Amino acid sequence: MQIWQLQEAKARLSEVIKKALNEGPQDISLRGHPTAVVLSHSDYERLIQPKPGFIAFLSESPLHVVELELDRDSSLTREAGL
Repeated sequence: MQIWQLQEAKARLSEVIKKALNEGPQDISLRGHPTAVVLSHSDYERLIQPKPGFIAFLSESPLHVVELELDRDSSLTREAGL
């Protein structure tokens, strides 16, 4: 991500926008501190899209058809191999 001082970004706004489209987000600093980010509209849309819930994420996974064996020994004590 390229860092632009605010004065330079204002003077070269067209270049900042073209770089945001072609190279990714562009960082704008004010008095040496990161202040704003210019990004493409498609990057912005991707950021604001609602994320699926955990159950939806699992059900959409390509591994949702895999059967898991979750059997465990339910006895109170077990032999420990020491």
